[in-house]
Amino acid sequence: MTSRKYHAIGVAAVIAFIGLFLLYYKVKILGMPFMPDETKTVYRIEAKITFEGMNKPVHVSMALPQEQVGLQVISEEASSSGYGFTKSKTLYGQRAEWAKRRVIGPQTLYYTLELVEQEFVQKSEPEKKHQTRRKKELLLDIPVELQSAAKNLIKDIRWRSADPHSFTAQMIRDFSDKDPSQAVKILLAKSNITKQDMIYHMLRYEGLTVRKINGLYIDESHRNLKLIPLIEVLHKKKWQRFDLEKGKIEKDTHFFVWRRGGESILDVTGAKNSKITFSVNKRQVPSRYLIENKNIIKNSAILDFSLFTLPVSEQNAFRHMLLVPFGALVVVFLRVFVGIRTSGTFMPILIAMAFMETSLIAGVVMFILIVGIGLIIRNYLSMLNLLLVARISAVVIVVIAIMSFMSILSFKLGIEEAMTITFFPMIILAWTIERMSILWEEEGAKEVFIQGGGSLFVAVCAYFVMSNTFIGHLTFNFPEVVLVLLGIIILMGRYSGYRLTELIRFKSLTE
Repeated sequence: MTSRKYHAIGVAAVIAFIGLFLLYYKVKILGMPFMPDETKTVYRIEAKITFEGMNKPVHVSMALPQEQVGLQVISEEASSSGYGFTKSKTLYGQRAEWAKRRVIGPQTLYYTLELVEQEFVQKSEPEKKHQTRRKKELLLDIPVELQSAAKNLIKDIRWRSADPHSFTAQMIRDFSDKDPSQAVKILLAKSNITKQDMIYHMLRYEGLTVRKINGLYIDESHRNLKLIPLIEVLHKKKWQRFDLEKGKIEKDTHFFVWRRGGESILDVTGAKNSKITFSVNKRQVPSRYLIENKNIIKNSAILDFSLFTLPVSEQNAFRHMLLVPFGALVVVFLRVFVGIRTSGTFMPILIAMAFMETSLIAGVVMFILIVGIGLIIRNYLSMLNLLLVARISAVVIVVIAIMSFMSILSFKLGIEEAMTITFFPMIILAWTIERMSILWEEEGAKEVFIQGGGSLFVAVCAYFVMSNTFIGHLTFNFPEVVLVLLGIIILMGRYSGYRLTELIRFKSLTE
């Protein structure tokens, strides 16, 4: 007996642990919202492309952002009336392409992304192979007359630095100094390339693994922005980001990289005066909407094998079905520990689910009326000496007739709440009437009122639990909580002590 006891406890503990572990993993690792009112910040980035058509075929190509750690694209949309739109893959990533046969006058194209700070999926940034070039070739992109000044500056910075990161930070500081050195003045004054390209080539000449990136700070809402050029340097298998004005960036969680590498951001052929600007805004949305997003679900194995992948109609069915275990927990607790007697084991759960559709007060009134009228008619049927199957079938037909009559009467009286009576389980009501009628004959009216009132009380308690917003959110988003409930019910099922009602009943004896 003792071995069975410990076996049941062990089984319950293992089942509950599995459920709790999955719950912990979804909340802490995947970042799913535990509370129904949690919100997430969604960032919206809009790229606006403008140009003037010259009555020629136009082709527009724009670099698209790549995946990056900490930010997840949840939607993207291209607004291009009259233009054909496609995506193409290049060596550096995807590009958005618009095309039209003839274009005249000013034109505007839009490309919009929605991002969220992503905890549901944690991916490491894919490493790319970086080509190496010999030092004597690295400064060929800098004018010949400036290469001597660039080499002298590199030699000077080398003495004032200790590693690739400090070398890069010192070079940026020299180029951003209010009173720069003579070499920097010459490079800035006579060179026709950007500061980003100048620093990039000089760092490559020093032998550093470096890449150019362009992006936006998305922590605040702005309009008509241009991409900010930055530099990334690899040292000890870690990429460090540098601002061309401020130097080393310690925290850049709100910087969204739009382009990484040397590919152009925008190419327009067949038009003139092309320009691209960006706008950023942010808003708060409920977290529960994000976890149903297809882009998020497909990147997580657990979410991809969840209720969110089902059709909406099936999801709605499971929203109600998964509430049943909580109703069962209420029934087990009130029967095992409190000792409330009910008519049937799970009839209160089904009645509670009907209450969720009809509202509590209207549901209680209709339940009492249906059962009361059904008992009267069932008493008359008992005088006909029918067989059990025929008698139950007759009671079912009587229940349907009562529900139909109440629906029609409530419609005529304008009582909309009573029209929801169709949500009551007809077969369960018929069996309840039959059981109460037999109980009346065998035990008397008192026992009928005790079990009927107990059933109604348990149904009301289950209704309050099952209609709770947090419980509904928990069961659908974390269905593994059912395993925890199963473990608890197994432990409760091992209880064989006194119930609360028995303690009250035998109080005088204990005294």
